[in-house]
Amino acid sequence: MDNDDFLSMDFKEVTEHLVTNDNSPNIPEAIDRLFNDIANINRESMAEMSDTQVEEIAVNLWNWALTKRGGFHINEEQKTKIHYVACKLLSMCETSFASEQGIQRLIMMNLKIGKGWLDVGNFLIADECFQAAEVNLEQLYMKLIQRSSPETELTVEKMAVEKDHFRVLSYQAESAVFQGDFQRASMCVLQCKDMLVRLPEMVSYLHELCYKFGAETQKNNKYEESSFWLSQSYDIGKMDKDSTDPETLAQVLRLLATNYLDWDDAKYYDKALNAINLANKEHLNSTGLFLKMKILLRGETSNEELLDAVMEILHLDVPLDFCLNIAKLLMDHERVSVGFHFLDVICERCNSSENIGKAHVFYVDMLLQRKEELLAKEKIEEIILAHQTGRQLTAELTIWLHNILWRKAASSFEVQNYADALHWYNYSLRFYSPNEMDVDFAKLQRNMACCYLNLQQLDKAKEAVAEAERHDPRNIFTQFYVFKIAVIEGDSERALQAIIALEYVLTDEESEDNDVIAERGSSIMLLSLAAQFALENGQQIVAEKALEYLAQRSEDQEQVIIAAKCLIHLVFPKIAEMPESEDKMKEMDRLLTCLNRAFVKLSQPNGEEAFSLESRANEAQWFRKMAWNLAVQSDKDPVIMREFFILSYKMSQLCPSDKVILIARKTCLLMAVAVDLEQGRKASTTFEQTTFLNRALEEIHKCNEIWNLLKQTEDFSNDSCEKLLLLYEFEVRAKLNDPSLESFLEPAWELPHLECKTFETIAVIAMETPAHYPSIAIKALKKALLLYKKEESVDISQYSKCMHNLINLSVPDGASSVELCPLEEVWGFFEDALSHISRTKDYPEVEILWLMIKSWNTGILMFSKSKYVSAEKWCGLALRFLDHLTSFKGNYETQMNMLYSQLVEALNSNKAQFHEHGYWSKTD
Repeated sequence: MDNDDFLSMDFKEVTEHLVTNDNSPNIPEAIDRLFNDIANINRESMAEMSDTQVEEIAVNLWNWALTKRGGFHINEEQKTKIHYVACKLLSMCETSFASEQGIQRLIMMNLKIGKGWLDVGNFLIADECFQAAEVNLEQLYMKLIQRSSPETELTVEKMAVEKDHFRVLSYQAESAVFQGDFQRASMCVLQCKDMLVRLPEMVSYLHELCYKFGAETQKNNKYEESSFWLSQSYDIGKMDKDSTDPETLAQVLRLLATNYLDWDDAKYYDKALNAINLANKEHLNSTGLFLKMKILLRGETSNEELLDAVMEILHLDVPLDFCLNIAKLLMDHERVSVGFHFLDVICERCNSSENIGKAHVFYVDMLLQRKEELLAKEKIEEIILAHQTGRQLTAELTIWLHNILWRKAASSFEVQNYADALHWYNYSLRFYSPNEMDVDFAKLQRNMACCYLNLQQLDKAKEAVAEAERHDPRNIFTQFYVFKIAVIEGDSERALQAIIALEYVLTDEESEDNDVIAERGSSIMLLSLAAQFALENGQQIVAEKALEYLAQRSEDQEQVIIAAKCLIHLVFPKIAEMPESEDKMKEMDRLLTCLNRAFVKLSQPNGEEAFSLESRANEAQWFRKMAWNLAVQSDKDPVIMREFFILSYKMSQLCPSDKVILIARKTCLLMAVAVDLEQGRKASTTFEQTTFLNRALEEIHKCNEIWNLLKQTEDFSNDSCEKLLLLYEFEVRAKLNDPSLESFLEPAWELPHLECKTFETIAVIAMETPAHYPSIAIKALKKALLLYKKEESVDISQYSKCMHNLINLSVPDGASSVELCPLEEVWGFFEDALSHISRTKDYPEVEILWLMIKSWNTGILMFSKSKYVSAEKWCGLALRFLDHLTSFKGNYETQMNMLYSQLVEALNSNKAQFHEHGYWSKTD
């Protein structure tokens, strides 16, 4: 059934749906629907149904809620709602009031429903049900007295009505207490109390109910109300000693006494004392005695009266622990003389029992707490003597005494009274026998070593640490004291071993033999203290190692940052003075690891103890600069240099993106790209090369984004960044055989600020293995030559090299064709070169010679292809270059003229033998 169908049902249909569909998911909605609708339903609205039909619906609903066993569980509140609806339906039927049985049924239902509403906290509807039950009881009573029945039978039935009335009143009282209506609640209970004469079997119930009210109101600090309820509970309980035992009455009185104390111990002192005396009279136990002592201590009881009271306790058979608790209570209330006198008596009485040890240890504890140190020492000497002469303390008592002595020693240590601390530790030491040495003994020795160190007694400290190391060598605190002594003695190697041991604890995840090892935070703390101690004592190498481990292992953000900064401060000046060596490389690696750790911590999300945004930016700024400086120091190792530059870049990302930071990021990325490209060039495998090149490409893209941001701030026309990014990206794409390489370069050809050198570099990259893009190289060299010619003063040396490369690419040596570039265009290159040669004496003669040979060989190539006119033309061009030679002219002039004559003669006679011997090389 869907929700729309359910909503369209009338009241009767909903009840039928509920009773017949145990597993329907609409059960909660159906229950709420019935509960909400019943307030608007009366007998007239159900006129089409007979009383019998209405009663049947009510009974079915009641029984369904009682016996619900289907798949859908209903809670107590839902069950109470259904019962409430059923009761309301029955109340609409005249037949329900026609007979005594019908009325009794309504009474039973209203009582049960009202109690249900009480249990779920709906007191208003509960009161409604109880009032309905009262009305029903009156109706039943009237019927009873109207009919003629034997007196005895009538009396029994009247008693049943009164018992139900008692229940109604008690429930109404409970509801009133929950609602804070003390007046109504007390009135109901007093009515119930009056009825107990006729209902003695209800004494225990009403006694417990009042006790419950008393405890509840005391918990809510309603002391006056609580005293009323507890007094009523006691009075009612006394009415029937058979149903209420003395122990229960004493419990009520003890709570009443406590209530008076909490209410106002001065004003109600006498009442509290009377209540506890009554309680102890009813049933004497240790709780009552202890409470009486508390009450006496709240009043102005004299020491003599207190002493009498505590001596009475000794006449009773109470355990030692109770007596010791009384003594502590006296001490806590500054009744010291009575407390110690009581302890003296206890110790005297226990002298021949097994409890003597506990009494004496407790006595020592109390003396030390009261700063009675001389008396405590006397008592300790007594315990030691007894311990050594056969009356040994139990293991539990020994631990207790150790704790007392260590606590006293610790308090002396805190005020720097190290000699006194040692005194108490020595007492503890005397309780150890040779077969009892354990980790606690090692801890004792460490504590003593700490005192000896503070007293400058190094030899005794060494002995204590040696003992600790013998019994607990892997303990971090043992290793810390080993470290401190090694540092004091200047034993760097031993100190380093101890630091390594401390660090091992942090990495030894499987260790379970030492409780302290589980405390990783202790190791971190000790590493921090070790670094500080080593620096204070001039042990820099040891301090560096401690700081290194601290930065690596600590999870505390601030601690890692401080350790990293300290380590860099110590190591950086040394690196600057170190020659290139393996040791320098190790130091660089150490600082690199340290910087990476600092970056990880600074990058963590802001938490409760994290840096503020401003302080984090300041720290990142410092680390950024240090990473930059270290990169500069690593110029002999490009790989390490790149790592530092990348770290500097990462740190700069944690800083505000102002102009300075953007320029720094740009530079870091450019340096990283340069290194990755170089690594790619040197890579031994294609996979390695691709990895380096792809990494470089990512960095180039990041750098481009930064460069675009910078260009928006001001004019950077003199910055070479754009040119470098162009060259770097071109090289990466060329070596990766990017199919979009030429389209990538298209915008570059039109850039106005690129130099000749840039285009020449593009040409070189285009032909550098594994790249092979001769068409791009030729285009770039043409662009370079064009730029050279536009210069006011042409750099002939650079021009000649550029021309050489262009011609060599256009007409490769040994080529059988000239398809890379049209021959007419190549002729123009030669003519252009010849023009510059004619105008200057600075054109390199070697380049002129090369142009001569190149043009001659081109002519011979044309001859071999039967292109005789072109052949004569190119060879004639070679002779024009020959005219500009100086030192080389004599080597070539005669032979070239002769060959040229032969060529002309061959052309005239169409002979083709000439080309077999006509090629020239530079060495010919």
